[in-house]
Amino acid sequence: MVAVGVVGNLMKKTYKVQKIKNQECKEWFLHKHYAKRIPSVSYAFGLYKNNSLLGICSYGRPVAHTLIKHAFNGHYQDNFLELNRLVVNDNLPKNSLSFFVSATLKQLPLPAVVVSYADTSQNHHGYIYQATNFIYTGLSAKRTDYKIKGMEHLHSASVMDHAGRGVEKGKIDKLKAIYGDDLYLKDRPRKHRYFYLLGTKKDKKEMLRNLAYEIEPYPKGDNSRYDSSHLAATQTLLF
Repeated sequence: MVAVGVVGNLMKKTYKVQKIKNQECKEWFLHKHYAKRIPSVSYAFGLYKNNSLLGICSYGRPVAHTLIKHAFNGHYQDNFLELNRLVVNDNLPKNSLSFFVSATLKQLPLPAVVVSYADTSQNHHGYIYQATNFIYTGLSAKRTDYKIKGMEHLHSASVMDHAGRGVEKGKIDKLKAIYGDDLYLKDRPRKHRYFYLLGTKKDKKEMLRNLAYEIEPYPKGDNSRYDSSHLAATQTLLF
C-alpha cells in the first residue's frame, strides 16, 4: 500500500490547481457539463497538467435561498457557497478528481459553508464528495418544475427565461399564454445533498451545532471510480 503522503506528492507534481477567470469556464459549462447552463460563479479553478486545462470547478451563491436561511438556523448566510460545477476530461486517473476538489476547497475564503448536490436523475451518488469527506444530509426536498413539451431538456430556470422578466407568478401566466397545454408540471428529481465546513476547528464545531439536518450515512454505490487515498481524513475524524 502506497503511503498517503507519497500519493499526495505525486499528484502535486503531476497536476496544478489555480484560480481562473470566469470566461474561461464558459465552454466547459455549455458544452461539457450535462446541465448546459452557466451558473452564478464567485470562484473558479482549473486543473492543469503541463499547462493544459483538464477540468474546471466553480463555486457560487446557492440558488436555493431557503437553504441559505435554514440549513444552519440562520447562521453563516454571508459565508455560503455552492460547488455548482465540476467538469473534467475523460480518462483522468481516478484520484485526480478528489485531489482537484480538495485543492480548490483549500483556496476558498474562511470561514465558509459549501453545499453541493449529486443528481439522482443522472444516477449520481456523490462519490467525489464522499471521497473528499463532505457531510451527507440526505435528499433534497420534493419539488415540481414547469416543463414544455418538446423542450424537456431545458432547465427550469431556462423555461422561466422564455417568459422574459417579471415576478414568478407573472412569468407562469405568460408561459401559459404562449405554450398552452404544452406547459406542464413535472416532479423534480431529488438530489443527494452534501456539505463541507471550512474554518478553524472551533468554527467547524460551531457549524455542526447549528446544522439543521441530521448527518446520514453515505448513499451506497460503487465508489471505485474515486480514490481519496492521498487525503488525510480530517473531516471524518472531526465529525
